[in-house]
Amino acid sequence: MAQKTQEKGTKNWSAGVTNKSNALDLEEGVFTWKNPVRIAQSLKDSADSSKRRKASPYRSAMSMLVFYINRAGRNLDEEQKQFLEQAKIELRKLYGKV
Repeated sequence: MAQKTQEKGTKNWSAGVTNKSNALDLEEGVFTWKNPVRIAQSLKDSADSSKRRKASPYRSAMSMLVFYINRAGRNLDEEQKQFLEQAKIELRKLYGKV
């Protein structure tokens, strides 16, 4: 059985979270970049400079990345998903979590 269409205004709530995160000020288009090191560094810079995050900088950056990967789901092409998965590894390296 098909899911009911969500109420108007809530359809793209996850895009709103990604674009207007209360915890991190993300660079525009960061999740569309083709360079995992650059993605990871940008997320790290945003998390390190944020005064509004509730968790550690590492957890905030990783949470935002994982949230995007999970919410993009089927709409994320395989190549970009690989860049984002590699960015997770690079983020761990930047924070010394490897």
